[in-house]
Amino acid sequence: MATWVIGDIHGCWQTLQRLLERIAWDQRRDDLWLVGDLVNRGPSSLDVLRWACSNSERLTAVLGNHDLHLLARAAGVAGARKEDTLDEVLAAPDRSELLEWLRSRPLLHRFGPWVLVHAGLAPEWNIEFTCRLADAVTERIAGPDCDRFIEMLSANRKVAWHPELRGDQQLAASASVFTRMRMVGADGRARLDFSGSPRGAPEGWRPWFAASAVLRQGYALLFGHWAQLGYFRAHDVACLDSGCVYGGSLSALRLEDGNIVQEPLADSVVASI
Repeated sequence: MATWVIGDIHGCWQTLQRLLERIAWDQRRDDLWLVGDLVNRGPSSLDVLRWACSNSERLTAVLGNHDLHLLARAAGVAGARKEDTLDEVLAAPDRSELLEWLRSRPLLHRFGPWVLVHAGLAPEWNIEFTCRLADAVTERIAGPDCDRFIEMLSANRKVAWHPELRGDQQLAASASVFTRMRMVGADGRARLDFSGSPRGAPEGWRPWFAASAVLRQGYALLFGHWAQLGYFRAHDVACLDSGCVYGGSLSALRLEDGNIVQEPLADSVVASI
């Protein structure tokens, strides 16, 4: 039995199939964790979603920003973006089943010493507060007023987190941190619009994990979302986004021994960072 963590798939179905063959994933015995962004920009989001939904017994996937964008498109509260490749999902006969499965995915997965999130955590959050926030957002996304809540998330996706926020504003800001954060500024606040490499960041800015209270509590952090950082491994930190959809590779990390397997992009993709 093994636990594999796979980076941002982005609808790159052919690449994913080849990677699963290389790691010899057996859905009867092996666990699979996905860091989010299963869909969009790649050519085969529908195939990826159908595969994930049908293998959900041993598969854990957290929501990424592109997954939330699909839910917003489906709810009619967000328009198409230039590089969207979501029309096939939205027109699929099993659309309702697939979107219901996606809405029920968590924003955070915690298992033993491991914490899996798509993008990041605010530096001052401890594990208890982090889990309460993630559970509250997940409950609302999967709840009966999900479309209204997703509309609010979409409209407030650039609202900066700060401790004084309350209610839905707090949940919206925390969802943006979970799904969009990469850096913190010199003041310790999340910088949601930064997408470059750490070397290109303004003076005083740091990767979010460098200041994480959860890391200081002894947890190991697994995330994606940061193609410009690429595959990165340091003590108790691993970024699994190796830029597959942008011409890089799709990465799988085996938690038991740290073995890394990377499959070069095999899909036809025209996405740009």
